Amino acid sequence: MARGAGLDVHRDSIVAVVLVGSKKVKKELRTFGTTSGELAELRQWLQSHKVTHVAMEATGVYWLPVVEALEGQFELVVANAHQVKNMPGRKTDACDAEWLATLLRFGLINSSFVPPAWQRQLGGLTRSRSSLTHSITRQRNMVLKLLESVGIKLAGVLSDVFGVSGMAMLRALRDGNENPELLSGLAKGRLRKKTSQIVAALKGRTLAPGARIVLAQHLQTLDLFDEQMQQLEAAIDAVVAPYSKIIARLRTIPGVNYVLATVILAEVGPDVAAFPTCAQFAAWSGTCPGNARSAKRSKAAGARKGNVHLTTALVQAAVSASRAKKPTFVSDKYHRIKTRRGPKRAALAGGHKIAIALWHMLHKGEDFHDLGPASISPRTKDSTRNNRI
Repeated sequence: MARGAGLDVHRDSIVAVVLVGSKKVKKELRTFGTTSGELAELRQWLQSHKVTHVAMEATGVYWLPVVEALEGQFELVVANAHQVKNMPGRKTDACDAEWLATLLRFGLINSSFVPPAWQRQLGGLTRSRSSLTHSITRQRNMVLKLLESVGIKLAGVLSDVFGVSGMAMLRALRDGNENPELLSGLAKGRLRKKTSQIVAALKGRTLAPGARIVLAQHLQTLDLFDEQMQQLEAAIDAVVAPYSKIIARLRTIPGVNYVLATVILAEVGPDVAAFPTCAQFAAWSGTCPGNARSAKRSKAAGARKGNVHLTTALVQAAVSASRAKKPTFVSDKYHRIKTRRGPKRAALAGGHKIAIALWHMLHKGEDFHDLGPASISPRTKDSTRNNRI
């Protein structure tokens, strides 16, 4: 490669090294800032040296603005930092940039998968939704802890304290209404049959002024989170609207609902052209077992590192499929492995099966065709039965 550049990217600076020539290599080095104007200056400098390929490490989020500034003008190679480490004792920004340029020159860098701009935008939205979901769960747990600390046992009576009836009671408690009969009258639907149990859970218990203030703050935060969640959902719906057919196809996979389908689309995209085989895709998804073999001995290595967001979605889909009333190939796989290895390994194995199926679906443009538990060989069924004895 005659014209390649290596970039060592940091928060406030970028060290760029260009290697020119095929026999006698000439090195050009320059440091740039990271503002939009300085990134434009970097682009012009690379173009002035007739650079065709640019390599950088995918560390943190600092590389994203650089990719956005350079994509379309150069062939970008975003490297896994663990795979392009320099020799020990040679750790400077200039050495790192030159090392990347050298590896790029000899074709020794495996480029990471960099999704297009719309997919990166969708990924940011779905990951924010996931983070917000965790925040909502944490906030709800704090409310439940507060209720238990004062002896209000609503969680033992209501299946969902944060449903319509539960939220009405919590708001009434926040406003100072502590009459058990009046609070139980806020129950809706089938909860009306539990009026006496609700009264018993509330009777004789009061909220101190300080606890009422804390409850009001928790409910205010939950209302804010709900509003933010609606905004995120609307933004996600707008981005995935052109890919409604892909979303519908993904939802044919057992355990995959609309939320998981949008996560898969955000992490994988509408096709798998970046992954030549299903094995490579499964390894990238983080659902494959790791390899640790030395001197003809294999050691436990755990799962391979991969896209943690996709791994989480695939594992969640496998667990959801295992809980469905209708048996499927994935649920049968889950329960067979769970008997021998436990639920966590079973969930990861189920996610691996879904990852392989997902690659074939997007590669061939087909919906998921469930083989069902009948596809399991008689020998496997006998082994499973014996393990359960």
